[in-house]
Amino acid sequence: MSSSATPTDKILDLVIAGGAYVGLSLAVAIKQAVPSLKIAVIDAAPKDSWKTDPRASAIAAAAIRMLRQLQCWDEIEPLSQPINDMIITDSRNSDPVRPVFLTFEGNVAPGEPFAYMVENKYLNASLHRRAEELEIAVLEELSVDNFTNNGNEMLIDLSNGKTLQSRLLVAADGVRSKLRDIADIKTVYWPYGQMGIVCTVEHERPHNGRAEEHFLPAGPFAILPLKGNRSSLVWNERENDAKRLMAADDIVFEAELEARFGHHLGALKLVGDRRAFPFGLTLARSFVKPRFALAGDAAHGIHPISGQGLNLGFRDVAALAQIIVETARLGLDIGSIVGLERYQAWRRFETVRMGITTDVLNRLFSNDISPIRLLRDVGLGLVERMPRMKNYFIQEAAGITDGAPKLLLGEAL
Repeated sequence: MSSSATPTDKILDLVIAGGAYVGLSLAVAIKQAVPSLKIAVIDAAPKDSWKTDPRASAIAAAAIRMLRQLQCWDEIEPLSQPINDMIITDSRNSDPVRPVFLTFEGNVAPGEPFAYMVENKYLNASLHRRAEELEIAVLEELSVDNFTNNGNEMLIDLSNGKTLQSRLLVAADGVRSKLRDIADIKTVYWPYGQMGIVCTVEHERPHNGRAEEHFLPAGPFAILPLKGNRSSLVWNERENDAKRLMAADDIVFEAELEARFGHHLGALKLVGDRRAFPFGLTLARSFVKPRFALAGDAAHGIHPISGQGLNLGFRDVAALAQIIVETARLGLDIGSIVGLERYQAWRRFETVRMGITTDVLNRLFSNDISPIRLLRDVGLGLVERMPRMKNYFIQEAAGITDGAPKLLLGEAL
């Protein structure tokens, strides 16, 4: 049930702060597997704001398997666009031709694309619908002001003046997590001096499900296919240039966009709003404390150069849900640090590895230094000629790896 009322249960089993994809999918995964658990999701966002979210996300094959297990994917699939293949180029804005250095076929298995592009509003709608079916309390337009661990449970103070008691509190409240700060969990952070401009365009010709990543001197320019003759753009620029572009009128903005996009899909037209976000690397030094865990961007914020930010969050969900469900079925305390440390051990290495990888890639490709350009182009060309390595990269991008949690393998908890 979606509600602004406070649950009447004296002690809840789980409170999740953050009502976006990570928070909702975690609640759904756990409640579906163990219906007896009492769960509440605290969502600070304005009511129904997700319905007008213009953004789209690349959802990897492993996350799609999880969404299918959560009984969400059948609703989302007709509205989503499979990524059939991907090309990578390396050039300057002024270059008349952009040679393709690396290509990827889009399937991890016959009939299973390595990723789909899904508009955020459709993903959120499906998760909200499933949460309502499972009678998960979603407390809207409320936030967690403070919390205290008294040993047996968390005392969670809400912005409406009420207090919840819960055996476990999960912070899924974003990269600038307030709850992470209250828990006194430190982070490793450095800014990139870049911003990502996100927008949607319509074009004359069909994209045929092809994703493109153009490495330009200021950073990657990603063209991601949406349903119909539309594409979602993630456009990296240096911070000052991004602010200038965001302040420009539509004519100037579209001219700059066209210079980077090219003419291969015909005339372009900007659709809807444009937004800009600063890029940086944020890695929490710890993911857990007694009766407290971080998930999603609250635990790790990485550069979007690999398109793995949201998918890392879904991998957190699959791992944490599996541990909580196994712990609950054994009749043990789901807030125990023993179980939570299993979650940290499972997830922390991968997120640090991905953070370092994206940081290196961004530094390598976001420059116009001739010797480095030659080195990276030779490297891309070598990978193009190594089918096994290309297949490895596809499997990694899809999230289908050894030791993955059950949900990411398409198995029930």
